[in-house]
Amino acid sequence: MVQVVSSTGGRSGGHDDAALDEIELAGELMIAATASTGERLPTERIDEVLLDRVDPARTEREGDG
Repeated sequence: MVQVVSSTGGRSGGHDDAALDEIELAGELMIAATASTGERLPTERIDEVLLDRVDPARTEREGDG
């Protein structure tokens, strides 16, 4: 059984949140690098991975309108 844990939902706090977000970003980049066929992960792919993330605060604000 695989349990998926996301650091983006329902948290409150400060430094722990930032650390968990950094760990999640690093993990997403490692997954992308592993899936890449080249020796290096292209800058465009790094941007896709990092910029394709959903900002929970933004989605909550958009949902309220």
